[in-house]
Amino acid sequence: MTFMHFTSDNIVGASPKVLDAIVRANHGPLPSYGADPLTKHVQSAVSALFERECATFLVTTGTAANALAASAIVPPYAALLCGEEAHIIDDECGAPEFFIGGGKIVGLPMPGGKLTAATIKTHLDNEPGGTNHPPFRALSISQATECGTVYTPAEVAALGEIARSAGMRLHMDGARFFNALVTLGCTPAEMTWKAGVDVLSLGGTKNGCLMAEAVVFFDPALAADFEYRRKRAGQTLSKHRLVASQFKALFEADHWRGLATHANAMARRLSQALATTPGVRLAWPTEANEVFAIMPTTRADAMRKAGAGFYEWTARSLDPSHPLQPGESVQRFVCSFATTAQDVEQLVALARSDAIQAA
Repeated sequence: MTFMHFTSDNIVGASPKVLDAIVRANHGPLPSYGADPLTKHVQSAVSALFERECATFLVTTGTAANALAASAIVPPYAALLCGEEAHIIDDECGAPEFFIGGGKIVGLPMPGGKLTAATIKTHLDNEPGGTNHPPFRALSISQATECGTVYTPAEVAALGEIARSAGMRLHMDGARFFNALVTLGCTPAEMTWKAGVDVLSLGGTKNGCLMAEAVVFFDPALAADFEYRRKRAGQTLSKHRLVASQFKALFEADHWRGLATHANAMARRLSQALATTPGVRLAWPTEANEVFAIMPTTRADAMRKAGAGFYEWTARSLDPSHPLQPGESVQRFVCSFATTAQDVEQLVALARSDAIQAA
């Protein structure tokens, strides 16, 4: 039976402050379908957070946010570039292609966990052109990435520059946006539109919300028909205020910052402990709230059997100079706003126990 929960930051519920906000928003009648004052408050709060006028649309899932954002910037005959392990290509069951209406998504190598401008330029330079191949109209990056790494504002800017030079829009999948923001210590504006990001999928669910995501357009003109796209996708909720209330709670007194800071701190604590555990090394730097450790597969299996919950991960993006050795695999551990120091210490004690070391 699993009693050490590190499989995902989705497995915990919502922050008590978020739940309280939902309960408060539940009382009394308010206009439906997003015409309520809570939704308008959140839209204004997002613009204030990013220091510019934004067009903000609330949805309930990250899949909806990514798929609809992609559909707004990629026409049906075109293609979107992303990392080969990006959620938008690996974990959305084809939803982005479906809502784009037939567009293609192309994944590129991301050794070390991140896309680079050089990788993208090489791919674009090798494209033959002509009408036999879909033109690239967007680039999507994950912040934080699927390998737990974080793009600096300078790295985002380099990707934004190459995207613009190739006639592409830049999308950021920010499922763990707040975790990355805490790590970097920069402003939301510096990490997004000031670095060339056109549209952001802003994640609340992994950072304390019950189910709340947002699609944020930094150029409102790009969102001219987005309300119809959202409606057609079944994401214009009649009781929209219950989604808006979650973001309102997240923004009040920077509640998002406290939640993300705690999750990141627990990940660093776990990362430092695992890195000094015999037979274990880190696959990538721990830069947000995920820890990726390389260890003998038999040891990982023994830990799971003993009650630890975590996932085996792909090694596709490992640095080629540090490959897996025979019998090793990559394992992912995720911390959340609800992870405690005791949870971490319990997992570390298991990893270092004689029984597990001998496995």
